[in-house]
Amino acid sequence: MVLTKSLRLSGYKCFDYLHQQGFRFHGKLMTLRTVTPKPILLKKKNRQSQSAQSKFKCAISISHKVSKKAVTRNKLRRLLHDHLRNKISRIKNQPNAWALITLKPSSAPYESHEFLLKECDRLLSKAGLFR
Repeated sequence: MVLTKSLRLSGYKCFDYLHQQGFRFHGKLMTLRTVTPKPILLKKKNRQSQSAQSKFKCAISISHKVSKKAVTRNKLRRLLHDHLRNKISRIKNQPNAWALITLKPSSAPYESHEFLLKECDRLLSKAGLFR
């Protein structure tokens, strides 16, 4: 399953803001960028019902360097989306942050996704988003 629309981050202005102002947390398999939210950068249709939306928004970026096959990249994206969705549903107080997870090319050879999910958890706790 994918993240719900209220949890997904979209729009090039949001990504530019994350790349320019975000704090980076590096891991062996991925990089996490976090930044305080700036709702004015969201698309108009997403900005309208801010009270109903969650505080936490996330995006996942997987380049062609990780895998040339779209099937593999989508599988990894769905895996991370599902992991984040489950993690967020268990937490009462969502963190007030935007996050961008970028997989590194070194994450491709791992057949077991256990390492990838552990790395994700480690970076999220290091950033102070989830404990």
